[in-house]
Amino acid sequence: MGAGVTLSFAGLASADEDGTVQYLVVGGDGIARRVEDAGYEVRQELADGGVLIVYAPPGAADEIGGISGVQHAERDLQFTLERPEAEVSKEETDEEVEAPTLYDDFLWDKQVTESLEANQVATGDGSKIAIIDTGISYEHPDLLPNLQKEDGRRFKNGFIDSGEEDDIVVGRPLEEDDDEDDLAFDIDFVTQHAAADVEGHGTHVGGIAAASADEGFEGTGVLGTAPDADLVSFRVFWWIEDDDAPEGWAPTTTTGDVLAAIDYAAEKGYDAANLSLGTAPLPPETNSEPFVRAYKRVVESAVQRGTVVCASAGNAETDLQRGGLFSLPNSIRGAVSVSATAPNDELSFYSNFGTSEIDVGAPGGGYETVEKTNIDDPEDVEWPFPLNLVFSTTDPLVEGAPYGWKAGTSMAAPQVAGLVALVRELDPDASARQVENAIKQGAEGANGRSSEELGAGRINALNTAESLVDGGNGNSGDNGNGGNN
Repeated sequence: MGAGVTLSFAGLASADEDGTVQYLVVGGDGIARRVEDAGYEVRQELADGGVLIVYAPPGAADEIGGISGVQHAERDLQFTLERPEAEVSKEETDEEVEAPTLYDDFLWDKQVTESLEANQVATGDGSKIAIIDTGISYEHPDLLPNLQKEDGRRFKNGFIDSGEEDDIVVGRPLEEDDDEDDLAFDIDFVTQHAAADVEGHGTHVGGIAAASADEGFEGTGVLGTAPDADLVSFRVFWWIEDDDAPEGWAPTTTTGDVLAAIDYAAEKGYDAANLSLGTAPLPPETNSEPFVRAYKRVVESAVQRGTVVCASAGNAETDLQRGGLFSLPNSIRGAVSVSATAPNDELSFYSNFGTSEIDVGAPGGGYETVEKTNIDDPEDVEWPFPLNLVFSTTDPLVEGAPYGWKAGTSMAAPQVAGLVALVRELDPDASARQVENAIKQGAEGANGRSSEELGAGRINALNTAESLVDGGNGNSGDNGNGGNN
């Protein structure tokens, strides 16, 4: 079954065409000018200039680190996207339901969070959600009403690209009837928008947050938590050849490009930036590494500027508080760290957890054990496999079907990003901290806000929306974040 996305360390960032490599540089005011004066190329200034993406020859970290005002300089890290062991498309099952019953039969996640009922109060109208991921399908009918195509961006090698591009690589697993039997992966070269999906994950995530039937939800398509919010694709992954990958290709990104996407969302005033991606648990000794410091600067800056950073808690079944472990970006103070819950509101078997590490839980799919998740007999479990996973939009070009099921904290985070859009519609002037606080106040199923599994509880969109309409504004209570870093 699918279990979301984990970033797997793949080494140092690869060299550019001119032989220079990408560095992350952290420092004080004015460092960009001094770095440029020293002869290095500054491609991005993030967090009000406190974090730079710099291109320089290999081995230049010490020289850059010696520039006045520079506190940390390190060659950037490259990560590949670990694809789930299995994903289930609508076409691969024998599930036959008529369109009007799709909500009842498939969308358990929206049922438990009472999102449809909340949409009688707010739909996210006027709010904007950035999906920082593998891209979003630019053709899916459930996404087109909300997808702001021209605002989409690709973040690669320190550059921010937009518009139509030729020879974009789109991959999908080979089917049995494909002719190219000697290839492990079928590669098509097509012309599409720079921010269009190249792997499928981002389309599924985007639908959870803000899919919308054109004439309102009538059971005939996927329902997002915020069906009227603007949806924008920020693609941070691209394909590289990888002999170790099963298909010979792997989606990859760098720390700097993910950070650039977060910063860009804040610069443009987005209400939510969703990151359904993250590292494996990291040991405490890495907490002072430059890439961690860069994350702290960028996330905190985004939150101060009003963008709510929603981050998946990770799928390593790990207590992130024990032994000082943490993961990125969810453990960064300011990010809303989201664990994954099952249809019965138990913590999903794969989800990370930890006291002071989780802010809220949200539907991510699967049950509390692998064995229960895989039960496919409706007489034995209320939501048999694959129905206990999260049903959402998929990219037919990439995955061969327009809908499918996936599970993971990757599916939980966009439930919260969509809820951010509802809160901002009802309280446009709320700060990022106040939005987070309103979501925590509306959550249920936890005593207080320190549950190691659910933080403040599993989100409830209706509770949150009604509390704001009834006079609550999210301004009371804890303004902090569960992250311990």
